[in-house]
Amino acid sequence: MSVLVAFSVTPLGLGEDVGALVAEAVRVVRASGLPNRTDAMFTTVEGSTWEEVMAVVQAAVAVVQAAAPRTSTVIKVDWRDGPVGRLESKVATVEQHLAAG
Repeated sequence: MSVLVAFSVTPLGLGEDVGALVAEAVRVVRASGLPNRTDAMFTTVEGSTWEEVMAVVQAAVAVVQAAAPRTSTVIKVDWRDGPVGRLESKVATVEQHLAAG
């Protein structure tokens, strides 16, 4: 089983500079040991079960929620039978198509 979860957690009510608090959420994800990638809009986490990945997302959101009066969270899930490693392989496939012209 492969579960990819892309999520974004945004602290609200703290002004515009929320990077330090978002970094704390990313620290939780990285400490989980699961494969992950953070970009400008989302952090994506990969695991072999729904429970495993969602526990990491929940913990990351909880860190932000504990410091902000309100949070907004967006979650997108790709859940399927098959091996893990899709965090890298999905991007590699697109890069191969781009290189082919």
